[in-house]
Amino acid sequence: MPLDPRTPVLVGGGQLNRRDDEPELEPVSMIAEAARAAEADSRGHGLLRALDSVRLVRTLSWKYRDPGRLVADLLGATPSHTAYTADGGDNPQALVAGAALDIAVGRADVVLVGGAEAWRTRMRLRAAGRRPDWTVQGEPVPEAPLLGSTQPLLGQGELRIGLDRPSSVYPLFEQSLRIAAGRTVDQRLKQCGELWSRFSEVAAANPHAWTRRAHSTEEIITVSPSNRWISWPYPKLLNSNNMVEQAAAVLVCSVAAAERAGVPRENWVFPWAATEAHDTFAIAERQSLHRSPAIRIAGRRLLEHGGIEPGQLGPVDLYSCFPSAVGIAAAELGLPVDDPRRPLTITGGLTFAGGPWNNYVTHSLATLITALRRTGGPGLVTANGGYLTKHALGLYGTEPPPGSFRFENVQTEVDREPTTRALDRWQGTGVVESWTVVHDRDGVPETAFLAVRTPGGARTLAVNRDPGVVAALVSEDVAGSRAEVRADGTAWPRGAQSIEEEQ
Repeated sequence: MPLDPRTPVLVGGGQLNRRDDEPELEPVSMIAEAARAAEADSRGHGLLRALDSVRLVRTLSWKYRDPGRLVADLLGATPSHTAYTADGGDNPQALVAGAALDIAVGRADVVLVGGAEAWRTRMRLRAAGRRPDWTVQGEPVPEAPLLGSTQPLLGQGELRIGLDRPSSVYPLFEQSLRIAAGRTVDQRLKQCGELWSRFSEVAAANPHAWTRRAHSTEEIITVSPSNRWISWPYPKLLNSNNMVEQAAAVLVCSVAAAERAGVPRENWVFPWAATEAHDTFAIAERQSLHRSPAIRIAGRRLLEHGGIEPGQLGPVDLYSCFPSAVGIAAAELGLPVDDPRRPLTITGGLTFAGGPWNNYVTHSLATLITALRRTGGPGLVTANGGYLTKHALGLYGTEPPPGSFRFENVQTEVDREPTTRALDRWQGTGVVESWTVVHDRDGVPETAFLAVRTPGGARTLAVNRDPGVVAALVSEDVAGSRAEVRADGTAWPRGAQSIEEEQ
């Protein structure tokens, strides 16, 4: 049957890495370069001049009011619409889904989705006491329409104790995964190292990866001066790497626009379906720290719209800021983590391919376009914002979808899932559910964060900075042990002796 000319297709993806020895380039210029690469990848002509919408992922390395206008000017385009997202790694997939919906109903014809981070340059200049000479859009420039959720991603319990960094939260999820599986810390750490070693092998073969070197399991899990503890049980090589200089862009258009631009049919990738949802914004309210009802429900509905089972998937890229994010998503989606025929990344993940803050998934989408052209499909991408909080999933193939592109926000169903009562302030004796220990840059344990279950089944989050306690929490498995939670928000596990007690 002939295709509806309004059918949305991804026709090109472009990616850019810039190294320290290259001339300084600001984020909007990097996006423009990635856009030109995406047009070249499409093998069509005139797509950038035909842009009617530029939708960009928020950049953290520089503040713009409407970067889409700057990118359009650099490309010689005159779009009628620009947009900019709130923070969140879910936004690239959400932008592509929104573009597909708008194209399907005629609100847009050719859409550029992209983003960039010049974080490495920004940090280098800051260390030298310099500010980049990049474009400043003053008050007269209207701010671009904001897309995505701006709801705070933490509850009062998290904020009260200073639990606000992803590098401290995801290890709590990791410990919960480990405890639920009945494994020791060393056993689980080895599993994480094996998973990340496989990811590094993918990155080594990815021409757009930031670090193109395979790492052994032992190298990843062995603490060293170059692989220090960040938040135990994660050394540096189990953390996302945001010290990168990267840009990516994808072009989404209608079948009619693709044909006008002369994009060969074999270059088309069809969005089949997309789903979105979020888990509780307050971490303490989640029923379990190693589960995600939002991923489970959104993933199930996504595959239903595509008419397939998990075993029928081709290329897969699960959002991989930390091993716990991959482990939880794989379990909820019914995907094995160690299938040699289908790694859970096509880029190498945020540690090795690069973790440019909000924009990683634009890179995974650009990579998926190439992977699907080679292997067919269907292919799956997951995107994650916050603390395993906001989720956007996409299903893609080289053949048209069964029926038409489908989008569904499944939040209503997710909201029916049970949650846990969070107690921002509580004192008494509870049970340690999970914990992590943050280390300083010299490798000294300095702060422990703990999730404690109360006798009534609620959860409270607590902190401890006593040197003796935090050191003990690195060497002792206190899962399920009793802990005294005090009115000041500190927790004191039984058996973890404080310096004061020793004296």
